[in-house]
Amino acid sequence: MLWIKSLHIIFMVTWFAGLFYLPRLFVYHAMTEDEAGRERFKIMERKLFYGIMTPGAVLTLVFGLWLWLAWGITGGWLHAKLALVAVLIAYHVHCGKLMADFKHGRNRHGHVFYRWYNEFPVLILFGVIFLVELKPF
Repeated sequence: MLWIKSLHIIFMVTWFAGLFYLPRLFVYHAMTEDEAGRERFKIMERKLFYGIMTPGAVLTLVFGLWLWLAWGITGGWLHAKLALVAVLIAYHVHCGKLMADFKHGRNRHGHVFYRWYNEFPVLILFGVIFLVELKPF
């Protein structure tokens, strides 16, 4: 079980690294005024989203489900954690939509929006860690 738990944590860290970095790329992308810079950010965003974030998310979910189903992990804290994971998945999907908007020249937000948007996964991370470690209910 500790191997599965370790892999779950490793891929969760990988996923969160992407969730922290992609909106930061959006900040810089929104501030870029030259076409070469915009194209460079499109490549970086695509590689991060499909090469790191999405595999990290999928493997986090796979090993999390394995822990949950194989070892019967239960508790009210788990339901709250799963709700936060669902929100995180929605955030991930929304990042993909924002990335597609940049790709097709449809970005509607400025760099200030993305600076605030970048902080959201931090709140989810705090909630998940506190729930898992403290198991308050």
